[in-house]
Amino acid sequence: MTIEKILTAAPVVPVVVIENLEDAVPLAQALYNGGLKTLEITLRTAIAAEAVKLIKQAVPDAFVGTGTVINKETFNASVEAGADFMVSPGVNAELLELAKETDIPFLAGAATPSEVMNLAAHGFKYLKFFPAVAAGGVPMLKSIAGPLPQIKFCPTGGINLASASEFLELDNVVCVGGTWMLDKQLIKDKNWIEIEELARQASKL
Repeated sequence: MTIEKILTAAPVVPVVVIENLEDAVPLAQALYNGGLKTLEITLRTAIAAEAVKLIKQAVPDAFVGTGTVINKETFNASVEAGADFMVSPGVNAELLELAKETDIPFLAGAATPSEVMNLAAHGFKYLKFFPAVAAGGVPMLKSIAGPLPQIKFCPTGGINLASASEFLELDNVVCVGGTWMLDKQLIKDKNWIEIEELARQASKL
């Protein structure tokens, strides 16, 4: 498994928050059927790792990764769940070392130019960038992406269908993410049909 295959499976990678285990599979199926083949399940909830296992069993052709990997515990939970990739909102020395010890692709997170340069120096080619955290948003990402063509950015945070195209105009931005297409009320109402339609719109970006 390579990060290139995972990130090019679809132009958009939604960040999925699973709060009810029974919603995991139908939600993943709706997104996959809508054309989004790569899903990032945030480890924000206690049932996230179990949700990853269920989704991978039910939708075997999807690439299912975990986000919010912030320490050794969440890192190990991702490995045990069989995640196809991992995303960290910030990288510390412990995570950098752990990432070198596993074959699972690891997308290190950054919010500032100095963090991007530090991760590049550590050999990370694919980075998750958080424009909602950094002052400047889209302009800041563009200012970093331009001089660093060797880095592939995967921005997330504060993204919506209207602004996603701005990121995809950059040659070295391979995916976008965010909870923008997963309105909590839609999930609460189990409105899988509307979620699938939103996924279809996003997959055409």
